[in-house]
Order: sequence, then structure tokens, then C-alpha cells
Amino acid sequence: MGSDDVIGKGLCQLSLALQSGELTSVQITEAFLARIEAVQATFMPYAIPLPSLARALAKESDARRAQGQVLGPLDGVPLSIKESIDIAGQPSTLGMTSRAGHTADKDAVVVGVLRAAGAVFLGKTNVSQALLFAESRNPVYGQTANPFDLGRSPGGSSGGEGAAIAAFASPGGIGTDIGGSIRIPCAWTGICGLKPTNDRWSNLGSTTAIPGQELVRGQIGPMARTVDDLALLLQAVTPQQCARSDPRTAPLPIPSYQTVAVPALRVGWFVDDGIVCPSPAVERAVRRAAEALAAAGARVEPYTPFLVQDAVFTCLAGMSADGAETLRTQMHKTDLDPALRTLWQMASLPDFARKTAAAALGLAGEKQLTLLLQVLGEKSVAELWRLTKRARDIAAETLLRWERLDLDVVLCPVHATPAIQHESSRDFMLAGSPSMFWNLVNFPAGVVPVTTVLPAESKPRGALSKRDRRGGRIGRLHKRASLVDEGSTGLPVGVQVVARPFREQDVLAAMAVIERAASAEAGFPRLSAAAASVGNVTPLSFSR
Repeated sequence: MGSDDVIGKGLCQLSLALQSGELTSVQITEAFLARIEAVQATFMPYAIPLPSLARALAKESDARRAQGQVLGPLDGVPLSIKESIDIAGQPSTLGMTSRAGHTADKDAVVVGVLRAAGAVFLGKTNVSQALLFAESRNPVYGQTANPFDLGRSPGGSSGGEGAAIAAFASPGGIGTDIGGSIRIPCAWTGICGLKPTNDRWSNLGSTTAIPGQELVRGQIGPMARTVDDLALLLQAVTPQQCARSDPRTAPLPIPSYQTVAVPALRVGWFVDDGIVCPSPAVERAVRRAAEALAAAGARVEPYTPFLVQDAVFTCLAGMSADGAETLRTQMHKTDLDPALRTLWQMASLPDFARKTAAAALGLAGEKQLTLLLQVLGEKSVAELWRLTKRARDIAAETLLRWERLDLDVVLCPVHATPAIQHESSRDFMLAGSPSMFWNLVNFPAGVVPVTTVLPAESKPRGALSKRDRRGGRIGRLHKRASLVDEGSTGLPVGVQVVARPFREQDVLAAMAVIERAASAEAGFPRLSAAAASVGNVTPLSFSR
């Protein structure tokens, strides 16, 4: 079997090949290590390749299997791990030079469970600096490129993970998500991913640049090329296993998605949450996903999003409540990525200066950016408590709305646009509002690829409607979205699938239906194992 045949297999296929004796773990691991070496200079998906560790773990797995001792379906299967998730003896820098000498004392709980299951760790994948913007670039490891277009980002902060999986340099792995950090990279690189309900998987050992900030929490989750591969990871890392080491994880099993009766699901869908107008391809993808579920017998109806602006700005207000003081203790402003520098400056402004700037933007008609400036910055303890209460109220109101509408699942965009150009995220954060909302309310959400951008959809946008102008959606965000759309032909477009808390099986069941329908169509995002001109592109580098 050729190397391309091996790396083209997903997690389930590799597990079956090991069980049948068709392949050994060493053969599989060597094929992926060769692929990493071939693509690293082009895409830079890995922050830290770990060939010695991977080879040692693969040899151990093969020795166990030869003796009839198999630890489970992932025994001998290679995986990649986001750089911020601890692997014993390896760095977890979050792309911050101040942490360059840091090494983890022990595995993160999820990594420990995967190690006990016999998984082989290929390496740690690249991230955005401090895990705080929708790209994967930092001064420690450099910049990761999107395998579909080297001039575009794979998203962030788990973008290295997305790029590695899309470029066949990993069959699957683990990322984290606090505002779309799993879902946006999956949508932009044409793969699948899941942000579980908080603490379905343990987050111990998942390092963050703003520890202690818990108004909105990050969550570890799986990323892979197919829904079945995500399900395999959920089978291998169970809440029951995590609960043995983490008191926040309830030992409640996640049922198989195959137990869900899709015709009994009640599905809502929307394409525009009122923050940034979605790209034509994004709207088309959501509508196509809705059609697929309707064809499978589900009851599908339009859903009107509500409280989105309130939720998004509550989230950003809480995350900046220390006035960027925690970041200041870890890095100097001269080390900041351009995407972080703008946020740093806004969060650090004195109240009077921020109000003055907000007033000026308001006069210019920049409603969303005005609100952003108003909510960023240091808060009193009393104000933080008020924001925390508001966040909990929004979650309760959302669940009540779903209950009244008798909803099980909602389909919506992941981000307002396909993959952005490098260094374009600093003034475009609000375009990720469709993902950020579900973090605040703590609903599980997954992403499944549906289509690619058509030539007719990759043209600059026209003027906004009178309704949008009256609502304040004019100016920078619209112009940035138009620039992203331009030249985006062929980029992947994924759809977000959301379910009620603790109903990850409903997310995966709906994703599986959409995947089956979309993958049979010509526009489904596909890269071959010989994707993009590997080895013929000048490596990308970090720039300030």
C-alpha cells in the first residue's frame, strides 16, 4: 500500500486496518511523519513535530498487538494535539515568547486518556498567539497557511490542527474552542469538528492566556475529516474516564449518534444573525444543509436568532474585564501579533479615551465597532458579576426559546465568510458572532463541510440594503467581508449544527445526514493527498 493510500485514510479506516493486520502502527506512523516533513515548510501546520515520541509509541502498540493485548480502537492510531494542550515534557507556549522555556509536567487529562488508549502522538499543532484570534500565527512558531489557498488563513486558534488534518498530515486530533476556535478552522479547511458542552471532556491541562476568566469558558473537542471519525474520538475519550481526574466532569456517557431518530428531530435554521452580512456561499451552504435534513424526514423551519448582539458583547466585555492586565504580565506589546495589538490597545484605553473613540465611530455610522469599544476594558468586580449574571440569563432565555419552539437542532453559519486572508482578523472579530453565541450559552456545536465557493460568489459585494444601513451595518465590517469574498472561489464552506446542552449525539446525527448528502455533490470540498504544490512554495513567516 502506497504512502498516499495510508495518509488518505481516516481514523476509523486506520483502526480497521490495524485490526485486520493490513497495516502496522509503525507503517501508518512513518507515512504520516513523511507527510509532515513534506508539507511543514509549505503549510506549517505543526508547532512541534514529535517524530521520536510517535515512533516509540507506534512500536509499543505493535508489540502489544502482537501479544494480543489491544487497548481499544485507537491503539496504534496517530493523532495530533493542539499546542496549548499539555503533553508531558513538551512546551505549551500558546505562541508567547515568555513561555518559550515552559514544558508540561504531565499530560492534560484528555491526552492522558488518549495515551492510555494507545494513541500515537504525531506532534503539537500551531495556534494563534494567546489563542485569541481567528488565525494561527505567532512569533514562536510562525504562520500556518490554509491548504486550499496559501494566501488565506486556516482559522484559529486551532488552525494548525485544521490545516494538518486537511493536508493529510494528521488523520484527526484535539483542539480547543472559546469563541469558534475549533469550528472556524474546520469550516475554513473543509473538515469536521465538535465543541462539546462544557466539561463533557475535561479541560484540565488545557492552557489559556487568561486563566481564571470563566464568564465564557473554552472547551476541548475533537477534529477529524468525517463525522464517524469524530464519533470514534468521543468513544475513546469518555466523560466517565475524564471524571476520574477532574471533579468538574460529570461521568455521564455520550450516546452514539446512531441511536438518534433523525425524522423525529425538529430543526431550525438561519443565515444572518444581524452582526455581519453572510457571504453568498455561506448562505447557500446553510440552505443546502436544511434541505438535506428535510429530505431525511426532519421537521425543518426558519429560526430567528435573538440576543446575539447582547451575547457577543457580554462575552467580549467579560473576557476583557481585567483591562488586558493578565496578558501584560505574560508578554510585552512589542511581541504582540498585529491582530492582538488592536484589541490590546482598545482594552487598555482609559475610560474617557475609549468613550471619545466610541463616540467618533458612532458619528461615522459604525454601530458594531462603537459597541465593541464601549464594552472592552477594565471592569469593577460588581460589573463583572453583573455581566456573569447576564450571560447566565441569556443561556436560560435561549433554552426557553428552544423549548417553546420545540427545537432540537439549529443550523447556521460558523463565520460570516469563508477563510480570510492572512493578517485580516484584527478588525474582523465580530464576523465570528455565529460561533461566539453558542460558547456563551454553552450549547454543543459542530461543523460539517458542505460546499465550496462558486466563481459567481467570489466577487466584491455591492452596497448594503436600506434596512442594513438603518440598522448600522455599514463601514469597515462590510468592506472587510467584501474583500474576503473577492477571489474566494474554491474555498471550503462548512455549516454549524447546534443542539441543546448535553445532546452531542443530536449534533453528530444531523451532521452525518448533511455529510452524506453534501459529499455526493460536485462542490464538496476535497483535497487529494497530493494537495496544493507541496514543496514548491516559499515558507510563510511571522511578520509584525
